[in-house]
Amino acid sequence: MENEDKNKNQRPSRMINIAFPKAKYGFYIAIFIIAMVLLILYGNLIL
Repeated sequence: MENEDKNKNQRPSRMINIAFPKAKYGFYIAIFIIAMVLLILYGNLIL
């Protein structure tokens, strides 16, 4: 049972050396992209 838990938590061999960014940075990037798209689409209404 202990081996099953270890195997479940391991990443695939190709992904071991990849450094994943923190989740909060992804959230900030998503908010930034959404804001930029909205500014491009509706910028003429604001100005």
